[in-house]
Amino acid sequence: MADPRVAVYLDFDNIVMSWYDRVHGRNSYSRDRAKIADDPTDAEIVERLQLATIDVGAIIDYAASFGTLVLTRAYADWSSPVNADYRQQLVARAVDLVQLFPAAAYAKNGADIRLAVDAVEDMFRLPDLTHVVIVGGDSDYVPLAQRVRRLGRHVVGVGVAGSTAKSLAAACDEFDAYDTLPGVTVPEKPVRKRPAAKSEEVKPDAAVEETKPKRRRRKLPEEPEPDPIESATKLLQRALELGGRDNNDDAEWLHASAVKQHMRRMDPSFSEKGLGFRSFNAFLRARDDIAELSELGHERLVRLKE
Repeated sequence: MADPRVAVYLDFDNIVMSWYDRVHGRNSYSRDRAKIADDPTDAEIVERLQLATIDVGAIIDYAASFGTLVLTRAYADWSSPVNADYRQQLVARAVDLVQLFPAAAYAKNGADIRLAVDAVEDMFRLPDLTHVVIVGGDSDYVPLAQRVRRLGRHVVGVGVAGSTAKSLAAACDEFDAYDTLPGVTVPEKPVRKRPAAKSEEVKPDAAVEETKPKRRRRKLPEEPEPDPIESATKLLQRALELGGRDNNDDAEWLHASAVKQHMRRMDPSFSEKGLGFRSFNAFLRARDDIAELSELGHERLVRLKE
């Protein structure tokens, strides 16, 4: 059987706004939109945006669990400071960034229409596509999902819980909430401090200027170079979680070769020999804190340790 071939389409504005609302409360993005547009470097806005950061890798790895990714596109206005911080992550995962220039105030339906047109065109341009992953919870994608299914493709939907139309989930062959993807956690909301009471004393303009807090530029913290063994361990854990997501029995075993193939789909640079192991089985044995290995005859089975 030929390896499944997967196309991924991300309505990036939709997923960013929906996750912001999921983290900070319903309609939070609408309330903060003006502040974000006026000054994205404001200290409070920086903190709220960082708390609601999307894990791009979790989405791409989830899509890769269905087969080989042959194209991945993300649609957004990449000149927006909110989206610009993700460009490096997306490019590093070989995601094509489709620029949408807003013709109106909020570019209503801009991504929806462009994404749908591209997806249908790709169905005819790439007849070997087997799976289509639509990342976005807008009900406007229901006709697209229905059309893609009629064209014989398996449609997978991904959206944020609480912000996804039920009609879209029903139109897909399967649907998963972004919140439930391996590696994704909903951060705790910070306790907002009450503003201090204003002093009755009127300060001179110079004094006010000196005591005015400086605004911080929004800058993502520099990440240290990841430990390759730790990264490979997390990759294995995610592969085992995703590989067993459709099993009725959580204890069901997976073939070690299939797990390795899944890990290579998520991260083509993975190599157990590059990590100092003679074989993939040796790598699994060394990860006995998260993986349980069964070696019966020529069969090698592995499952996630509870």
